[in-house]
Amino acid sequence: MPATRTERDAMQRALVLAQNGPRGVNPQVGAVILSRDGMVLADGWHRGAGTSHAEIDALSKLAPGEAHGATAVVTLEPCNHHGRTGPCSEALIAAGVARVVYAIADPGERSAGGGERLRTAGVDVEPGLLAGEATELLSSWLTVQQLDRPHVTVKWAQSIDGRAAASDGTSQWITGPEARADVHRRRAEADAIVAGTGTVLADDPALTARRADGALFDHQPIPVVIGATPTPEDAALRTHPRGPLFYATRDIAAVLEDLRHRGVQRVFVEGGPTLASAFIRAGLADEVLAYVAPVLIGGDRLALTDIGVPTIEEARRLEVRSVERLGVDLLIVAQPVRHAQGTHPAPHVPTHQGVS
Repeated sequence: MPATRTERDAMQRALVLAQNGPRGVNPQVGAVILSRDGMVLADGWHRGAGTSHAEIDALSKLAPGEAHGATAVVTLEPCNHHGRTGPCSEALIAAGVARVVYAIADPGERSAGGGERLRTAGVDVEPGLLAGEATELLSSWLTVQQLDRPHVTVKWAQSIDGRAAASDGTSQWITGPEARADVHRRRAEADAIVAGTGTVLADDPALTARRADGALFDHQPIPVVIGATPTPEDAALRTHPRGPLFYATRDIAAVLEDLRHRGVQRVFVEGGPTLASAFIRAGLADEVLAYVAPVLIGGDRLALTDIGVPTIEEARRLEVRSVERLGVDLLIVAQPVRHAQGTHPAPHVPTHQGVS
């Protein structure tokens, strides 16, 4: 049976509730339990790994038998596996819920299948309600499930002739204040900000997300430094409000794997040409942000170095998603054209090369 207006309103409420939960290893999920006549009996949300899932949180607020014949409205398909908690599908069946409406399917190999389990038990199941809104809410988490690693944005600023610095190494400031403000806003949306040791030693960046007046955004990305060279004890990033992570390795795939286990979903890379090139060369850049300033610098300080393109046939093709004017500068947002779209796949390159 198609979803009713009451169920749609309940799903909107569940989506708002889901945002109360932390963004991390587990998804943000909200749930609302409706009586047979459409009244809200209880609601809940998932508060993080090891805590009750949203459905269980909502059911726990009801007396035994009170959910019999009720409808559960959930932003994500009820899970169907034993983890730190039991299957939500079985809990809903045991509570006597007659109908379950959910927004998007669970993509997990172990946790999926809750909808089918409910149908088998005679529960009416309606998937897909407000799927677009739920997908947007869980976009980062869903990306992690699909890629088996965090989503990676690689950012750089360059002159119109493709240079990241002058011949003496100076680079502040190629772009103007509007572009820099946009970078800080995007930093605040990320879970981790990554730089190489070369950039840390040369520029001593704070790796914080700051407003135009210098105040810190409420959400700060975890500062991450990749490279074998030690970071000085008096480096600015050591005073970051989030404890910095140091990886004395050139294996960026291993770094991403560790960050995923720490609950990181969005990685923002802006550690200089060497690090940016390493991520692109390894095929680990999901989005590229190129801030282009209308200046000419010349010389050999390129925004990118070797990205593993020996011939034009193996060039890394990008799809431009948007071009935005920021003051006098331009922001080009692009993403790799995937092999699934019919392009030549990127060559295999070991992921442990080229990080300073």
